[in-house]
Amino acid sequence: MDTGANQTHTHILPLTRQAALERLQDFLPKAGPAYARMRNFDGGPNGHGHVSRLSAALRRRLISEEEVVAAALAQHGPIQADKFISEVFWRTYWKGWLEQRPSVWTGYRTAVDRERQRLATDPFLADRYEQAVSGRSGIDCFDAWVAELEATGYLHNWARMQFASIWIFTLGLPWELGAAFMLDRLIDADPASNTLSWRWVAGLHTAGKTYLADAERIRTMTNGRFAPRGLARSALVPADSIILPSPTLPRPATSPDLTLPTLLLLTTEDLSLETVQDLQNLAVRAIAILPGDTTADAIALDDALSRAKQLWPESLLLGAFTPDALAAAQAAGCRQVVTGFIPVGPTADRLPLLRQETEQSGLVFAEHLRGWDSRARPYCRKGFFALKEKIPMLLKSMDHKT
Repeated sequence: MDTGANQTHTHILPLTRQAALERLQDFLPKAGPAYARMRNFDGGPNGHGHVSRLSAALRRRLISEEEVVAAALAQHGPIQADKFISEVFWRTYWKGWLEQRPSVWTGYRTAVDRERQRLATDPFLADRYEQAVSGRSGIDCFDAWVAELEATGYLHNWARMQFASIWIFTLGLPWELGAAFMLDRLIDADPASNTLSWRWVAGLHTAGKTYLADAERIRTMTNGRFAPRGLARSALVPADSIILPSPTLPRPATSPDLTLPTLLLLTTEDLSLETVQDLQNLAVRAIAILPGDTTADAIALDDALSRAKQLWPESLLLGAFTPDALAAAQAAGCRQVVTGFIPVGPTADRLPLLRQETEQSGLVFAEHLRGWDSRARPYCRKGFFALKEKIPMLLKSMDHKT
């Protein structure tokens, strides 16, 4: 995997729980009307103070959506914090929607492989692709965003939308290659948010709706830093993949048995399990990690491991989740593996092997699904509005336990 800036530039976004909590507290005064008014302004690499930049921590659940929303509510109340809270729920929506249509993820991965093979056989496509990813498109904002992404591993969310639109409609490149290019470089790379946002821009998520970048709008929202020329004036929706699969029931998972001796498995899908009240009584005898792909993942995993060890000080630290680690866990009396629920994405692609190795060691593989997710999922089957209209009800149901 080409991880680009992901490997070294990890100072932009908080990657430990303490840093995330501090960032949240620093940002809270801006999470009300100021956020609603200023959130779409892109001030460049050092000018993203209008947004929380908690995305990398939320993606790995170093801090939970429920914690962030509860803090915003306490600071501003539901009306003044409405826009900020809605943006947090967009993350929940994307994940819940993809969980009920996993074939969209597998189709995307297949398409990326196909389009990369085309790059090897289509010189014209390969040349246009190379100009784009090297920041030589000739479109000032796009090339600057490529440079920022490579240098920092981050882009303002509004800029990501413009980037995707220009990639698809002006440069005429396959959306899957653009989504993969961004996913490989973002420190806060989230499979659901990234894939489905690109599909939305391309007009594949909501029938008849595309997102077309506008030069004057870009000039305004970047405070005159850019004046792009030659942007597409119409959006040609790719002919394939327009028909969406119907939603299916989310993948079932075995819930943890709180009475069984446990091997706790930490993955980048949920790195604050020790804060979940229902899990704090687990008889954790050993802890292992599922290594990630980037330096950012490693920092976050180390932080989570340290916190888990503080709560369960007598537990054995087994390192990476391997058959040898499972054998050691079994020898220590463990009878189950417990981890946070693993949503559709690269980690879930590894689930069959993880389960197989666990079962071969005589242990049960269990996943804890947070109440935040289970309560929201039923409203993530269609468009975002179906979830948005339920937000007041979901806010009342928050219990801060799961």
